[in-house]
Formats: sequence, structure tokens, C-alpha cells
Amino acid sequence: MTLSAQIAWDDTVLPFQLDRSDIRGRVARLDGVLDRILSQHAYPAPIEALVAEAALLTAMIGQTMKLRWRLSLQIRGDGPARLIATDYFAPTEEGAPARMRAYASFDADRLNPAAEPFGQIGKGYFAIIIDQGRDMQPYQGITPIAGGSLSSCAETYFAQSEQLPTRFATSFGPEQLPGERIKWRGGGVMMQHLPKASPHVQGEATGEGGLLTAADMLGGDEADNWHRANLLLDTVEPEELLGPTVQPTDLLLRLFHEEAPRVYDAQPLTFGCTCSEEKMRQSLSIYSAKDIASMTTDAGTVTADCQFCGAHYVLDPATLGFEATVDPGGEGDDPRG
Repeated sequence: MTLSAQIAWDDTVLPFQLDRSDIRGRVARLDGVLDRILSQHAYPAPIEALVAEAALLTAMIGQTMKLRWRLSLQIRGDGPARLIATDYFAPTEEGAPARMRAYASFDADRLNPAAEPFGQIGKGYFAIIIDQGRDMQPYQGITPIAGGSLSSCAETYFAQSEQLPTRFATSFGPEQLPGERIKWRGGGVMMQHLPKASPHVQGEATGEGGLLTAADMLGGDEADNWHRANLLLDTVEPEELLGPTVQPTDLLLRLFHEEAPRVYDAQPLTFGCTCSEEKMRQSLSIYSAKDIASMTTDAGTVTADCQFCGAHYVLDPATLGFEATVDPGGEGDDPRG
């Protein structure tokens, strides 16, 4: 594959459909976006792996939603990996890229760098939050941490909340191409059985902890089609998911050529953060002058850092809190997030 073809598929999500199986899906490739997310933090290896998997899931799930604004994933646990948070911002206009960001909070003293990443979340929940913007009530769906991976949690979310049989396959990690520095890459495939007019559960839930699985929602030919597509996806190699030498269109033909795959326009992705000085001020507007004074440094300023992009803000304490004595002036930008 030529370098230009490789670059064409970096940081994209390709929608597809398997016409003979009534299955839709997405192929994601994250290159610069994932590397940007991880390179600006010195995360230990288990946290890097959790953030990478969450970012891939966010890219694929976000592209399936008819978003007006933002989709977020939040993974919270009582283990050393306390929080993994991601955001996917819908394109602002036709042909524009979607934007993504992610960060993690963890307890370094409790973290075992050699342990399996998923196990370091502990007990907690996996949440998908859909925010359609100003004056709209956000939707939140939650499922327990279970199944051995974040992908399994996402599959359970769709089974429980949407009654949509869903499957994810992901691969990610640092990679060094000839003549380049070590960079993070990620790739994944998402499959969903096309919903019926009135989906229903076929029997009792058979998943871990009494949770629904895809098998609980399908019967007859639908179950056969789903099972066959999953067997085909089971044959995928990590290198095929990652690329960069296998194009997403070629991957679909390798895996599903007998299922009549059909592809649609790819969605480009870019790293994007919505932080701003105005939003930092808003987050501090709930504090009194006494609270603000306790945050003020010896240099006479209040500093704040964005967890997502690392932006550093230096603010005048007189302009902060609900007892501010000085108007910072100027126009703030979109207060939605």
C-alpha cells in the first residue's frame, strides 16, 4: 500500500453494511488522534491501554449516533484506575471532521504496572452519555463493569439499553514504522444487527450477573446470520485491525466477502478540545472569595489545567467566583462544555 493510501485512512471511521446478514458496522483507524491523546500524558502502560480501548469504542459508537453535539464514555471504578473519560463531538458541518478527546485519573500508589488493565478498574460502571446541546436533557445509560474488557461492557450496554446485538473487535498499541518515531495506533470493528421494528428478548438473560447478551435477542435465521458474522470476525488478526498496510475496505472484503459488504463515506476524526479561559471561569464561579483566596498562589494568580489537552490557564483571582470584583470582559464561547 502506498503512503498516500495509508494516510487517507488514518483517523477515520468507515461505515459499512453486510447486506446478506442484516448487519451494519464501523471500521475505525486511529493514528494521530490516539497518539495525541496519549503522548501528552505520562500514563503507565495499563492506563494507556484502557484509554486507547475507550477511545476506539468512542469513535465507533459516536459515528453510529445521530448526534447534534457530544457523546461521552465514562468508566468509573473503585480500583486504581478510577476514571477513564472520553468525548466525541459531532461534525459542525457536512464534510468536517468529528473531534475527540480523552483522559484518565488513577491512583499511582495502588496501580500494578504488570497487571491486566481491565482488572484495575475494579467494581464500578460503564456509562454512555449523549448530550444534544443547550436546553436538551442529556441521556445517560449505565451498565456494570463486567465481561473482562471495555468492549464487553459496551456490548452489554447496547444489549441492555438498546436491545441491539453488538460486537467489538479492537487492537491498539505503540508502533514504529520505518523512519518514524514510536507512535500509538488503534484499529477496531463494530458490528450491530439491524434493529427490528419491535426488538424483544427471546428468553432469560444469560450474561454475567444476569445481563443480556446478543444470543438472548435473536432467534432463527437472525441468530444464524449473527453467529456466522461473529465467526468471521473471530478470524481477524490484530495487524489487520491496526493497519496501516491493510486498508479498511480490503479488511472488509477479507472478512466478509460472502456477506456482500457495502461501504459508505468515511468520517474523518481529529483531536479537539473545547476548553477555554471562559469555561475555566465558569467552573470556578460557584466559589466564594474565601475559597478563591485559598486557591491563589504566592504569585497572586489562580492556575488551572485542562485534563484533556493540557492547556494551562493563569487567572486573576479578582475576576473569579460569585464574589468577583473585576469583570474580565470579552465574550465567552459556547458554555455547553
